[in-house]
Order: sequence, then C-alpha cells, then structure tokens
Amino acid sequence: MEIKQKQRSEIAAEYKWRLDDLYATDADWRKDCELIESKIKGMTQFKGKLSSGQAILDCLEAMCDLTVIAYRAYMYAYLKHSENTTLAEPQAMMEVIDSLCSEFGEATAFIAPEILQNNEESIRGFIKSTAGLAVYEHYLNNTLRQKPHVLSTEMEELLASAAEMSQAAQSAYGFLNDADLKYGTIIDEDGNEVELTEGRVGTFLLSKDRRVRKDAWEGMMGAYAAHKNTIASLRISDIKKDIFFAKARKHGSTLDAALFWSNIPREVYENLIKTVHEFLPVYHRYVALRKQVLGLEEYQPYDADVPLVDGVELKITYDDAKKLVAEGLAPLGEEYLRIMCEGMNHGGWIDVYETEGKTSGGFMLGTARSHSYILLNYEDTYEDMFALAHELGHAMHHHYADANQPVIYVESSIFSAEIASTVHETIMIEHMLKNAADKNTKIHLLTQYIHQFIGTMFTQTMFAEFEKITHGMAEEGEPLTTEAISEIYAELRKKYTGPAMADHEYSPIYWARIPHFFEAFYVYQYATGYAAAVAFAKRIKSCDVQMLADYIDFLKAGDSGYTIDILKKAGMDMSSPAPIREALQVFEGLVAELEGMI
Repeated sequence: MEIKQKQRSEIAAEYKWRLDDLYATDADWRKDCELIESKIKGMTQFKGKLSSGQAILDCLEAMCDLTVIAYRAYMYAYLKHSENTTLAEPQAMMEVIDSLCSEFGEATAFIAPEILQNNEESIRGFIKSTAGLAVYEHYLNNTLRQKPHVLSTEMEELLASAAEMSQAAQSAYGFLNDADLKYGTIIDEDGNEVELTEGRVGTFLLSKDRRVRKDAWEGMMGAYAAHKNTIASLRISDIKKDIFFAKARKHGSTLDAALFWSNIPREVYENLIKTVHEFLPVYHRYVALRKQVLGLEEYQPYDADVPLVDGVELKITYDDAKKLVAEGLAPLGEEYLRIMCEGMNHGGWIDVYETEGKTSGGFMLGTARSHSYILLNYEDTYEDMFALAHELGHAMHHHYADANQPVIYVESSIFSAEIASTVHETIMIEHMLKNAADKNTKIHLLTQYIHQFIGTMFTQTMFAEFEKITHGMAEEGEPLTTEAISEIYAELRKKYTGPAMADHEYSPIYWARIPHFFEAFYVYQYATGYAAAVAFAKRIKSCDVQMLADYIDFLKAGDSGYTIDILKKAGMDMSSPAPIREALQVFEGLVAELEGMI
C-alpha cells in the first residue's frame, strides 16, 4: 500500500496559520499592492531635499510607513506560496510583490547618499534640533558608518535594480528543492511503499531498521546527486553575485561585506572556526562511541541519528508537544509564557503538518505590526517538538521587539536572530534531562542534547568554513566546478566527523541540499547564537530575576543598536572566543557523561 502526502484541504483549521489576519481576501492584498505602488512614487517628493532635519524626518517616516505595508504584502504572498509551491497563483503573487519590493529599493536608494551629503556635524545637529528625529539616531549613526561603501544616488539606484536579478539563482534553487526535486519511494518497516519526502526522511533516519535508514538517506541524496551539476552551476553563479556586490561597495572581500552590515568584527567568524577546531577530538570521540555502541563495522551518515538505546518513546503528538514546550519554558516567566501560549494555541501563528507542495523544513516570518507566522512539517518526533520550540523562540523575539521598538528597529539582525530560538531548545533539553524517568531515557536525551551541539555548532561551523573556502577560491580566480566544490566539502566533512565515519559516494555532495548557502555567510550565526544561548539559558535556569530581565531586554531591543553591543550589555562578549569555548566545554561534559553511562 502506497502512503501519499496529504492535501492541504485535509488539514483541520486549528493546525493551519491564519492568513486573514494579514488580508481578508486576495483582493485586499491587490489593493495594498496598488497602494504600495502609489507610495513608492510618493517617495520621489523627498529626492534632492534631504538637507534639513525636518526633511530627513519626513522622509524616514514615509519610508517606515511604506515598509509596514510592503512587508505585510510580501509576507502574505510568501506564506501563500509556501503552502503549495506548485500553484501558479501564489507564484504570480510572488512575482508581483518581488517586483514591487525591487521598486521600493530603487525608490529609496537615494536616501543614504543624500543624507551623507550633509557632513557629520550637521547630522548631529539635526538630531538635537528636530523633534522626533532622535528616534532615528541609531539609523543615522549606522548610515554615517556606511559612508565609505555608499555610492552615488545613480549607482545606488542601479544596484537596487540589479538586486532583483541577483536572486535568480536562489529562486531557481528554491523551485528545484521545494517543488521539482523528488526523492522517490521506499518500503518502510511494515512493508508499505511510502513516498519519500523531506519530513519523512528525518523520521526514517531514526529507524532501528538499517535498511530503511539506508534507503531513505540514499533516496534523498540520490535525488541531489542527479542534479549536482545544475545545483553547482547555481551555487557558482550566486558566489559570483556576492563578489560583484562586494566589489561594487568597495569591501575587501565577500566575507567582509557580509559582516559589515551587522557591524560584526571579522574576529567573530575566525574565532568561531578556530575554537571549534580545538574541540574536534571530542566530536570524534562521540562518533567513535556511536560506532561501538551500534556494533557497526562501517559507520555511515545514515547511522548518525538512530538512537543508541531501545525502549525510549520517540513519538510525541503535536498537541502533547505544545504542552511539553509550555511546561519546559516556564522559567521564562508568567508574562512570557502567557503570550507564547496564546499565540501557539489560539493566535493563528503556526502551520503544522506537511502537505503536498508545501515548503520543506521550518521557519518563522514576522514583520512590523503583525504577529509571527511559523511553518512546520510536523511528523510526531521529538526533533519536531524541538523545531516547534525553536521557531517559537524566534516568534517571541519578534513579539517583544515589535511591541517595544519603532518600525525601523523591529527586525533584529541575523546575528542575534538565532539566539532566542536556541535559548528555547537549550532550556527544553535541560528540563527533559532533569525529569528523565530512567537510565535509557537519560541516555537518549543526552544524545539529543549532544546532537543539538553537533548540528548547530560543529555542522554550521563546517558550513561556514566551506563558504569561506569556496568564496575565497572564486575571489582568487581559482576555478570552481562541481568536482572542486565536492572535494572541498568531502575534506571538511572528514576533518570534522573524524576517522570513525565512513566515506559514502553521496557524502561529498551534501552541500547541494543546503539552501542557506544562498544567503552568503549566514550559517555561522547559528553557532555563535548557540554559544550565547547556552550562557543565557544557564542564567535563566538559575531563577535570578535580574538575569531574566536582562534577557527580556535583549529581546525587546530588536535592532535598536549593534547586536554586538546589545549582547555585551546583557553580559555576552561575542568578540571573544570565551562564549564559544564555554559552550563547547558543556558539550565535552555531555560526551564524558554519556561515555560513563554506556
């Protein structure tokens, strides 16, 4: 019997997000698109006039007003498209709003260059003398910082126009990955022929039946192998795009360009890789331990997730997961929990189950003056429960920032975005470890915690190192090919996982299934965020009222300052390797504890 994916119409409304909180109908969305177009044209009234504090204030307020409407319209179209990426109408809506957002970028490209035609002393004077402009002080300070990389108005307009075309590779990969690429079918443990999907692969990789794990992993990776040259071409094109924009804006490298916008010192990136390398022998010990416990002559990638002990319940329904998340996150306080539970249970925040054509994986999307929207592909596993907790962390970060910041500062920098989500995961796993019913349950939970570290700190750092090497090669004029990219990835994978992990013919092309590579130098922030989150979680679990207040203040801050400074104010100096090392010492302790129990 073949088990097929469900259709969206088969899912109860309580398990789907509520898009009519954004727009009651598509017709209302179209009206806002017309309004956006009108407001974009209205921005021209400020062009050539930003030589006084009042003119700057009026322009920035008009830009923020347009931002709220444009981002709401974008979010609506994106979420509808995510529900089923194969449908033509949402694709057309995305084309419309993508074009409008590009026009928005072009229409506002003059703002920074014109502001910078005023000298710094004049801008400081405007802030002091113009009522209401003080709200934008951080924005103006950040604009002044960007002066060496801001071009003429004409060139900024040209780059803004090029931005829409620059997303072609990412868009093509998205369609391939989410809609066109099929994994085929496998025979499950019960003899049923099952369509293999992204969500089901994760479930099958937990199977005690090694044949099922192997078939699932090879079915997934075989699909990427069949398209490896196409995906490599898209990657190479995207890297060239990164190089073009870095050069156009006079940055020394693509890495410098990526770090600049959040004002992140290069040392943060390099310290991460260097410090993680110090702890690779501990990771190797864990891989060797798994190979020994599982009794395998050859330890393959599809063996990396299977539980080490039997008899532990691995399934948890979505409704039970909500209860467990609420229970585990109680240390975050009554107000926090009330807001989170309202959104989780009655707020229309979450789209829960996998359906045909739905975007794979999970995400949280939020914009100013709107509640968050969370996409899951829930398959009743503990990993899915952690995904729920993770995305709720993002949602609560958005909630607090939106409730406490003006529009211009609501969207937090990507450097801080992963901290709140990982605080949730860390508190949850420690709660579950504390309440483990028996030895086997504790062993299972220890491995879950260890895998959080591996997936977030080791794997994402490996990805970050991979990006640094491949971008560096292209910048030096070295040829990038499918084979060269795969060879780099294979060498890094062996370096990180160690000698106990066997080579599989598909291992070198695993890079092909990582969509985040189309957001240059994004993934390192998962690791830095995890390190900060471990420290925050320790503070919160200590029940110190001031420490919890510091964390909530971090959430409320949004993008009202540089993330490095906001974190430092809360006691996290991410320019130092100390938080990375502190987190990895926790990892070392977990591995040692597991070794002592087995």
